[in-house]
Amino acid sequence: MTALDLSSPVAVVGTGTMGQGIAQVALVAGHPVRLYDAVPGRAREAADAIGARLDRLVEKERLTAADRDAARARLLPADELTGLADCALVVEAVLERLDVKQELLRALEDVVSDDCLLATNTSSLSVTAIGGALRVPGRFVGLHFFNPAPLLPLVEVVSGFATDVTCATRAYETARAWGKTPVACADTPGFIVNRIARPFYAEAFAVYESQGADPATIDAVLRESGGFRMGAFELTDLIGQDVNESVTHSVWQSFFQDVRFTPSLAQRRLVESGRLGRKSGRGWYDYRGNAERPEPHTAERAEPPAYVVAEGDLGPASDLLALIREAGIQVREEDEDNGTRLVLPGGGQLVLADGQTSVEFRDVVYFDLALDYRAATRVALSHSQDTSARTVAEATGLFQALGKKVSVIGDVPGMIVARTVARIIDLAHDAVAKGVATEEDVDTAMRLGVNYPLGPFEWSRRLGRTWACSLLDELHERDPSGRYAPSLALYRHAYATEKREGTP
Repeated sequence: MTALDLSSPVAVVGTGTMGQGIAQVALVAGHPVRLYDAVPGRAREAADAIGARLDRLVEKERLTAADRDAARARLLPADELTGLADCALVVEAVLERLDVKQELLRALEDVVSDDCLLATNTSSLSVTAIGGALRVPGRFVGLHFFNPAPLLPLVEVVSGFATDVTCATRAYETARAWGKTPVACADTPGFIVNRIARPFYAEAFAVYESQGADPATIDAVLRESGGFRMGAFELTDLIGQDVNESVTHSVWQSFFQDVRFTPSLAQRRLVESGRLGRKSGRGWYDYRGNAERPEPHTAERAEPPAYVVAEGDLGPASDLLALIREAGIQVREEDEDNGTRLVLPGGGQLVLADGQTSVEFRDVVYFDLALDYRAATRVALSHSQDTSARTVAEATGLFQALGKKVSVIGDVPGMIVARTVARIIDLAHDAVAKGVATEEDVDTAMRLGVNYPLGPFEWSRRLGRTWACSLLDELHERDPSGRYAPSLALYRHAYATEKREGTP
């Protein structure tokens, strides 16, 4: 099954930001495009707005004047749904309400031919439920573009329960022909990206709610240690707190209030107060006038230790040993069957976040996971009230000697980056095991849809296939609510690895 021929007209119903963006994508690809909106005159306004954006593309030399003129000639506002009768594909981008979408699509079925593809750009509703109202549900598919549609490459092609394979394939190939990167996805709450991305927000909010760190510090650690493009607090301010919370609540409800997707009470209070982010002037941060952005907590300078003793394999943090030596600090290595830590001159221990807390051990400082310890510019440390001041100072000075800023946070199990990445890996394994998408498509979706530095499966391979399961097991022991219980898929993944390595 091939993509739609460029001579085939494409229609977009609903001319808000997403509708206009999708129309522009189809138009620039070469299709005749029809625009329809239930509000009189809005389709013509949208056509003018798209024309203005095409002008800007010409100014930036991303489009020739001839191609712009040809595209404008192919763009036609429609005053009635009957003006879409000859279309081969109709994409709806109207209000996110099931009844509104179903009513619209039933009306479209009376207008277009039976071989016309019908698609929804919904991000939160069930494709199966929307299509359930149709006379021919097999030709209905989800085409979830990301905002702004002309710029972001990802399109989730979502097959509902009744979607024909030929319909999904044609939609997939059409998106590819439009220059997009499509990923195939089963109809599940949140699809790929909005399902697997929930822990990125949820764990940041959980650390904040437990008084582990303030938003500016958590965001800085996620960016400068985790390698994420933006922190969770600044990103939700950009998205809109109401929008982000609505998606979280929809996924949670759709999974029958599964504790793994529980919304944040702190975010709920933010929305209730009207602090919706950039668009309202205030969210987690203040965007009004000359308001200063709060600085992340950064520790004062401390003297580095003269040496460290490395006991056992540091696993994901093994690159630290080379960095420590390069900083002129002596490393003494000792083989320890039960040790994966650095011992400091004062006798204190420095341990990679593993889901446990410092209060459970004598004189321990935990350090957080980094995407790349050489490239990271900040590392988070945590300790309990029983950790000696000398150990904290030596740990702080060690990382500062490596050129890192240090943020000391509360004694939070799993810290910030480690618990976030472990949960993302877990949800990714769970999704693939349940037939939502392939590993390759999950990695592609998370890199392109939300700009993650690595896909979850690539991250899992880097960290070791038992790492996420082990950390989540420890978190689950400390919070047995079920939120951190590793999925059966992740358990199987870890167990199979252990068996191959000869573990009984």
